[in-house]
Amino acid sequence: MDKIFNKLQILGAAAKYDVACTSSGVDDSASKNNGGIGNKVSCGICHSFAADGRCISLLKVLMTNICIYDCKYCVNRKSNDVQRAIFTPEELAELTIQFYKRNYIEGLFLSSGVIKNPDYTCELIIKTLSLLRNVYRFNGYIHAKAIPGADEKLLNAIGLLADRMSVNIEMPSQDSLKLLAPDKSKNAIFKPMGFVAQNISQNTKELAVYKKVPKFVPAGQSTQMIIGASPETDNHILHLTENLYKKYKLKRVFFSAYTPVSNDSLLPSLDTKPPLLREHRLYQADWLMRFYNFKADEILDDESPNFNPFLDPKCNWAVKHPEFFPVEINKASYEELLRVPGIGVKSALRVIAARKHSHLDFAALKKLGVVLKRAQYFLVCKGRKTDGLVIKEDNILQSLMSKKEFNMYRNFYTPKQLEFFDTVKLLGDSSWQALPNAK
Repeated sequence: MDKIFNKLQILGAAAKYDVACTSSGVDDSASKNNGGIGNKVSCGICHSFAADGRCISLLKVLMTNICIYDCKYCVNRKSNDVQRAIFTPEELAELTIQFYKRNYIEGLFLSSGVIKNPDYTCELIIKTLSLLRNVYRFNGYIHAKAIPGADEKLLNAIGLLADRMSVNIEMPSQDSLKLLAPDKSKNAIFKPMGFVAQNISQNTKELAVYKKVPKFVPAGQSTQMIIGASPETDNHILHLTENLYKKYKLKRVFFSAYTPVSNDSLLPSLDTKPPLLREHRLYQADWLMRFYNFKADEILDDESPNFNPFLDPKCNWAVKHPEFFPVEINKASYEELLRVPGIGVKSALRVIAARKHSHLDFAALKKLGVVLKRAQYFLVCKGRKTDGLVIKEDNILQSLMSKKEFNMYRNFYTPKQLEFFDTVKLLGDSSWQALPNAK
């Protein structure tokens, strides 16, 4: 048991840099009545809390941290002097099922270093998942990595056992990949991604006709890329993300702020803090594209290639496009309402439904969940602004920023105060580096 625990310590720690582990989009209807154990719960993140406060979690672990590749940004690269370990499929399946029975986990997130070659690594993963599904009758959520370079038959076998698959892009450009991961190539990464996308599409068509066809990756595929290890702009990353959603129909693109693990002249120094604020802004922009109908080139462009560190992307877009405002709340379309800071998807739908019965005023908007602190500067009700509204730069900034962001902004521009709209325009490539405490 000590041997297994030691492996778990090594391979659990080695897996923490992979953030692509959501369990969203799973349909568990088939898993309840087939005599097996476990269930798949739809949730948005790797660890989530149900309405009753229950934490839904996945065992996140590597099959092995032994790797034939030498990616400079990776803690598991072959040249790194770290303790190595490998689970046998039997050990990992038994460990997963014991954790499940003890209610530690509800599913498995399984990735791996590449041992011997991609095919051999995939065979280990397949054997592990086969034991879980066919021997232990485990019906819980499983997210497995597709290993670039593996035979498509092996990828197909993983897809029939896992709920979700992912192929990590790792670097946001081919140049960075070539520089930092010379053993890998863009084509080797995108080929399995295309294969999985094609099989998901084909499987969806087959399921529409034959209900007993085995499901292939029912929760879809995802990917992740490392942010901050290479010089790509936010604009580049956001457009890449948009293209991935369109071309490969991904469920999610995850962004991982680079944590320095290697003292290499091609990478940020070891004392560099992970760019967590930048990662946060990318997730906010990703959310706008997936649920608010924003296009990447509306959020960032060549003139403004990086996010404003003080304003979230939606507020930043709003203050840069005064021609769209104010919006008349009683006439605006759903798409127009979504562009207003302080109005989300739910509150926009409530507004649409409520105004069928009567004209809305600001008091009614508050009851519908609209955040008037933000929205009042961009709305009119029956042609009128909210009573007593004072439109001053500081007032707007305090309304659109969190307290932490506003303090950062004030400290950044003290003692010289700039005009707000000029400020937004001025924030460029150097703004992130100018924020020593930005997280």
